[in-house]
Amino acid sequence: MAPKAKKEAVPAKTEAKSKALKAKKAVLKGVHSQRKKKIRTSPTFRRPKTLRLRRQPKYPRKSAPRRNKLDHYAIIKFPLTTESAMKKIEDNNTLVFIVDVKANKHQIKHAVKKLYDIDVAKVNTLIRPDGEKKAYVRLAPDYDALDVANKVSFIPAGRCCNVLFYRPLYFVTLCM
Repeated sequence: MAPKAKKEAVPAKTEAKSKALKAKKAVLKGVHSQRKKKIRTSPTFRRPKTLRLRRQPKYPRKSAPRRNKLDHYAIIKFPLTTESAMKKIEDNNTLVFIVDVKANKHQIKHAVKKLYDIDVAKVNTLIRPDGEKKAYVRLAPDYDALDVANKVSFIPAGRCCNVLFYRPLYFVTLCM
């Protein structure tokens, strides 16, 4: 075993010697390459964006996804049938609803579209002093608010829908 080790040691020695000679020559030759220094014009140094892998959780942290509590049926509470609301139906082709306070105009528009199967031109909202949100839903020109209101029974059946019906005081004075 010992003679083999001697044979291996000799080439290792010559290899080291040749490496040293190479290094000596390189030092004598010198490095003549020129490297430009990058000029920094800003005092801030932003760290480069490195690879950030997505998390791979072993199990979901929530057992089931949350149910959307503000669905179409929760958004629209009920239609308003006050005298002023009836006037809006007649004059402005507009339906008036009491809606959820957290619902926005887009959600109200989609809810009316789905529940009543009508096209909506625009929605105006206001929050009443009692904290409820009121929505004025302007229907598209090809829909008639009065017909829609009758169809979904906003207006009680069997009543005529003229000005006298909506203004009971006038009706009383005309009858006397």
